[in-house]
Amino acid sequence: MNNIGFDSDITARLGASLAVLLIIVVGRYLLARWEGKRIQDPEMLFRARKATTYLATTLAVLLLVFIWLPFVDDLGTFLGLVSAGIAIALAPLVLNLAGWAYIVFRRPFAVGHRVEVGDEAGDVVDIRAFRFTILEIRNWVDADQSTGRVVHIPNGRVFTTPMANFTEGFAQIWNEISFVVTFESNWERAEQILREAMAPVAVPEDRARAAHEHVSTSRDYRINYRELRPTVYVNVVDQGVQLTGRLLVEARQRRTADDRIWRSVLSALAAAPDVAFAYPTTRFYSSEEPGTASSAGQPPE
Repeated sequence: MNNIGFDSDITARLGASLAVLLIIVVGRYLLARWEGKRIQDPEMLFRARKATTYLATTLAVLLLVFIWLPFVDDLGTFLGLVSAGIAIALAPLVLNLAGWAYIVFRRPFAVGHRVEVGDEAGDVVDIRAFRFTILEIRNWVDADQSTGRVVHIPNGRVFTTPMANFTEGFAQIWNEISFVVTFESNWERAEQILREAMAPVAVPEDRARAAHEHVSTSRDYRINYRELRPTVYVNVVDQGVQLTGRLLVEARQRRTADDRIWRSVLSALAAAPDVAFAYPTTRFYSSEEPGTASSAGQPPE
């Protein structure tokens, strides 16, 4: 009799659980359709559907706990062993849920931010209970431009993988552009050309300074840049004099900045006869006197 009562109790609770899940899924679907008809703004519709998903998930968890909680109290040791096995099997899901809670409440990033998590980088386009989604950049595309692929990343990665945020707080990034001129070139003229090319491309100093002060005075980060204007560094390498320009650009404008700077530099250098690019070369020397067999193209004896 006890076994029959036990089995019927489990069956009833399973049936109630399935009914709850079915009602919530159908209710969420109907509410999403209603939102799609009533809300015209895409951003508002996105947020409304996210709120609906969170509400449905929370309601489902609460109802399932209400259904199964008395059953848990009756099982004792057996349930403890089963729950331990389930906890091990569902560890990745629990980690992802913990990651979701960390993302929602600690907010290391939000929808619209550009992030890098391990080897993946891109713009965050969605955050859900078990994973977040980015629109990928880099990979086979240069200079942080989009590949067009959507990449899904488990939320638990925020605890196990180093993460970078390109656009949180101080929304600009440092970019560098470098080239080498020959030792015979007028490198000071080349430096002037590079400075003039960077000036209209760099983030204006007043805007960069305001953003920097906002972040440096916050309670979360202590970022201190003394110099925010474009700078040129000079170095000597094997081929000649290396000039490296460093400037602040908007996080999503790095390739555009490189393009504008290079166009300006190439045009200016073409009009500067005393400046020439340096590049690796190979020179061959012969100890033979001019007019001998080897210098005339004949093999030496």
